[in-house]
Amino acid sequence: MLRCHQLIQYTLKLLVPFLRLRARLQHRAGMRAKPTSSAADGYAKLDSLLGDSRTLWRIWGLLPIFQWLISLERSPPATRTLLTIERLQGWSMLGYYPLEHLYYLVSHGIIPSSILSPTSFFSNKKKRITLDAGKLSIWSTRFWALYVFLHFAHLIEDRKLLKQRHSSIRKAKGTGLTREEKLEMQQRWDAFWSEVVINLGYLPLTIHWSLENGLFKNDVWVGIFGMIAAVASFRSGWKATALPPAPTLEEKEKKETASEMTSEKVAAYDVST
Repeated sequence: MLRCHQLIQYTLKLLVPFLRLRARLQHRAGMRAKPTSSAADGYAKLDSLLGDSRTLWRIWGLLPIFQWLISLERSPPATRTLLTIERLQGWSMLGYYPLEHLYYLVSHGIIPSSILSPTSFFSNKKKRITLDAGKLSIWSTRFWALYVFLHFAHLIEDRKLLKQRHSSIRKAKGTGLTREEKLEMQQRWDAFWSEVVINLGYLPLTIHWSLENGLFKNDVWVGIFGMIAAVASFRSGWKATALPPAPTLEEKEKKETASEMTSEKVAAYDVST
């Protein structure tokens, strides 16, 4: 559902400026009374609403991170390097989520923008901490950017492991890969390249939102890079839920033969009893 919302949101981010540009051009050509588009304004509101709902949904995002960090220690990944990278990624998310939650709550006026300092409970002087929504947003995104940079290191390690697995299968058998093994490797490489594309889409966005003045002067670039990440993410999720390919005629015959042999063995066993 979140991937679908993401895809719709970034589609709107590209559609809104196009509609506004069209309205201005039509106004200059005398085809429109005003250089504005009511449809663009409506879609912009929907875009804002979807972004708000996605942020609200992530309010529970901290719990899976704790579960992930615990599972890392119980079932570590294949290499020490991957373990280190994933630990750092988990810790970066421990910085990202609380700051984003604070930003969301402050920007919506749910909590005050000024709170008592914890030291005030141990002192007669009442000190207050100012919660600036803009700074909270920037720092939360910087932790997300750290995660994205670390994920490139993760992908480099993943590529090494995939190549090693492919070589080990070929050496163990001394022949080419079977259909099932080829399909497995194809799915693994497909998932790998999907992650590469998603990360390449997120990289400029996280840099843009991590800077006070931003990286792009035109927000259309946000829509473009966001769309790249959204489409790749949606495709990855879609393929993960796809049905396995239909077996070939040869595989069907082998399965039927094995089934017949099994039924004969079971029948013989039943007679003997």
